[in-house]
Amino acid sequence: MNKLRRVINKTIIGLAAGTLALGFSATASAEVDLSGKTVEWIIPFSEGGGSDKWARFYGPLLSEALPGNPTVVVKNMPGAGSTKGANWFAANARPDGMTILGTSGSTQFPFLLGDPRVKFDYADWNIVLATATGGVAYLPADLGAKWNANPRSLLDTRFIYGSQGATRLDLVPLLAWQMLGLKVDPVFGIKGRGDGRLMFERGEANIDYQTSSAFLSKVTPLVKEGKAVPMMTWGALDSDGNIVRDPTFPEIPTFKEVYKKVKGVEPSGDAWDAWKAFFIAGFPAQKMVFLPKGASEELVETYSNAFKKVTERPDFPEISKKRLGVYPQATGMAAATFKKMGTDVDEKAKTWVKDWLQSRYGVKLKK
Repeated sequence: MNKLRRVINKTIIGLAAGTLALGFSATASAEVDLSGKTVEWIIPFSEGGGSDKWARFYGPLLSEALPGNPTVVVKNMPGAGSTKGANWFAANARPDGMTILGTSGSTQFPFLLGDPRVKFDYADWNIVLATATGGVAYLPADLGAKWNANPRSLLDTRFIYGSQGATRLDLVPLLAWQMLGLKVDPVFGIKGRGDGRLMFERGEANIDYQTSSAFLSKVTPLVKEGKAVPMMTWGALDSDGNIVRDPTFPEIPTFKEVYKKVKGVEPSGDAWDAWKAFFIAGFPAQKMVFLPKGASEELVETYSNAFKKVTERPDFPEISKKRLGVYPQATGMAAATFKKMGTDVDEKAKTWVKDWLQSRYGVKLKK
């Protein structure tokens, strides 16, 4: 693990409340006044998923923190696993501060893998917030009971999973389930993880995963009603880059723990190295907010300071825990470091994943 990731890991583990407050000065530029304005926050996913929940949590708080208290409206723009909305932002967003973009790992992965549908470059965009998160996989009650009794009892079960695509953040669960030996058939083409959850609720899918914000708000009620059973989280990173239990779900075992239970050995080898590399790119730096190319330093500073002000609210640890979980929220230079980690993956890992995507799903990407 390179020096950058060690720095990030040490930062993450030291944030018990999940809030990072490094970066620009606390006072926003006096020249920026957004009074009477409407800010469109583009979310390139459908409603009900983790990114949508994250943006709708932050939207009213951002409105209060920006100078002039503009209206912040979340605009869902799903399609092509989030590349449609990201491409639109890159081509059309004016650098006047009236349009911001929220991305997730499902936007980062196509960029990292050289997906031909990607017409954007993260290097062009100005980051003002980075949010870490986790992910939880879960099963319906009958399969969950068998899983808890003996995970190996489900190795011959045929699973159906609603997926945005194998080159999206779904790469992480799909590879994890294959490494465990589970027979999971993805139904590609859904426009957001919220749609995957609805497939699960309708009985059209019998395995699913959600990022933490969506799991807390939409799946936890299903768990309480006995309709869903958590099977694993993807975990979190300690200061040495080791996978440890997710601080938001400390009672749920990690994929690494489940692998050892099913296989009898610790995970290792090229598949594990690739999985971990993309987990790191997709979750510790999972969701980010950007201003478009050409935005002024004053606007970038204003938005960074506004998000910093939100994360420093005395009640933020409490309200964010209920909606987002216990994870870092980074602004300023720290957010830039998160961006670097989320958009920079070892070439060996990328090559392995591209080979796997082609052999497993017939997805051909340039190497």
